[in-house]
Amino acid sequence: MLEDKAKDLGRSIGQSEEYKAVKRSSEALNADRDATTILRQMEAIRQEAQAMIDRGQEPTPDMEQQLDALLQQVQGNPAYQRAISAQDNFDKLMLRVNQWIADGIRAGASSPIILG
Repeated sequence: MLEDKAKDLGRSIGQSEEYKAVKRSSEALNADRDATTILRQMEAIRQEAQAMIDRGQEPTPDMEQQLDALLQQVQGNPAYQRAISAQDNFDKLMLRVNQWIADGIRAGASSPIILG
């Protein structure tokens, strides 16, 4: 029963406008060569910096400058802006869903009636 309700909730979330917008904007971002190139460059620098930290070294100031410059470039990209906005809206939806679940847990914990 609980599993079924969770799957129903998942289906409802998957059909929400917020989720559909995330999916569409993510696909558009992945299709944008300029944005994906910049994001890949940023990820490579982040991975290199993390490897340095794992070895007990500090990432170089040049790495930070490169990341800042790449971030400024990608932030001006319309596909990136739409993806960030859609993700933010979806995150807000999920916060509300989690609050509703928490409210339901509190109500269920204080109720002597078992729902079947």
